[in-house]
Amino acid sequence: MDAVLSMDAVKNHADTVALDEINVVDVELWRNDTIWPYFDRLRRDDPVHLHPADHHVDGAFWSITRFNDIVAIDSDHQTFSSEPTIFLEEQMQGFELPAFIQMDPPRHDQQRKTVMPVVSPQNLAAMESLIRSRVQTTLDSLPIGEKFDWVDKVSIELTGQMLATLFDFPFEDRRKLTYWSDMATADPVASGMYSDPENYQQEFIAVMTECAEYFTGLWNERVNQPPKGDLISMLAHSESTSEMDPNEFLGNILLLIVGGNDTTRNTMSGSVLAMFENPGERAKLDANPALIPSMVSETLRWQTPLSYMRRTATRDVELGGKTIRKGDRVAMWYAAGNRDAEVIENPYEYRIDRPNVRRHLAFGFGIHRCLGNRLAEMQLRILWEEILQRFPEIHVHSLERVPSAFVHGFSEMQVSIPRRL
Repeated sequence: MDAVLSMDAVKNHADTVALDEINVVDVELWRNDTIWPYFDRLRRDDPVHLHPADHHVDGAFWSITRFNDIVAIDSDHQTFSSEPTIFLEEQMQGFELPAFIQMDPPRHDQQRKTVMPVVSPQNLAAMESLIRSRVQTTLDSLPIGEKFDWVDKVSIELTGQMLATLFDFPFEDRRKLTYWSDMATADPVASGMYSDPENYQQEFIAVMTECAEYFTGLWNERVNQPPKGDLISMLAHSESTSEMDPNEFLGNILLLIVGGNDTTRNTMSGSVLAMFENPGERAKLDANPALIPSMVSETLRWQTPLSYMRRTATRDVELGGKTIRKGDRVAMWYAAGNRDAEVIENPYEYRIDRPNVRRHLAFGFGIHRCLGNRLAEMQLRILWEEILQRFPEIHVHSLERVPSAFVHGFSEMQVSIPRRL
């Protein structure tokens, strides 16, 4: 009852507070999963909303919360540029990390094309048996009848293994990839990952330098070998990426690590939570496993593992009756768009047989649509194909959400599996 009253209080506050006082980058709203009433209010009353400068360390920005407005922005890279960064935070001066997701054509297209073969249909088909074998081994190792952390034992483990394969990265060091990804996206103060949060810059640079040195060693190996099918070899041997400066190389490596880590990892965890909270949907899946691909798409919408992407206006433009000026920062809130009732019927329901279930924004839209979307979907599909053969139920006892307005995920999820089939 207290939780219900608490959410009622949150909804009341969201409905009555002045619009200028709504701060959707407040990490506590994300940590406590109370962001949604504020997005509902913005979508209803001010869908193109200018957040005051005091809401963010780097100044004012526009929040876009309606599905169709987000699609319009994401489809118009001439007006809404990805440069200089996709984050609301400006890049650290003197330590900029450009990556192709933070570029416009033609450079974006050239660099993205370099790594696309790793997720070609042929390559995905070739990887399926390896992914399935690893999922089977991981699930078979889980304890029955006792609590454990699903995030650590399953989600991080499986995504770390996949990243190591894509990079042909030393398997025994695969947890470094998770660590670097977490540090690259962590809120310096709220995450607890920094020893001195108020002066985190030097620690951040030190960790990123460690990552760069490790991958530079791999680059030097691959550039002197015949081209292979891993991401490092592709970057080293492509005309459009072989001459990258060190910071651009690191930026692209971090992009590929984060892209391969956060989306899949947090949706793996989110799928377990969604099924636990919606036992009727789990019953549908048990009765009809052919719904697994649909369930995967619904989970991606419901979870939306990366909450937003930023764009920068290249000219003055009208949107929703507002004038966005050249140089203004714009946040496309994918998480909010995926709860837009004008486009998605009953968007707060988790419904695995939803019509048009693939119509969601979890992978973005336009030229920057997630490169690895089919791989992520395949990993989630295989995971649930194997879960259904083993575990009739997975209980969620407690969870900790990532304190971040960018990564929408879980740092811990204590679960138990009562029995095996």
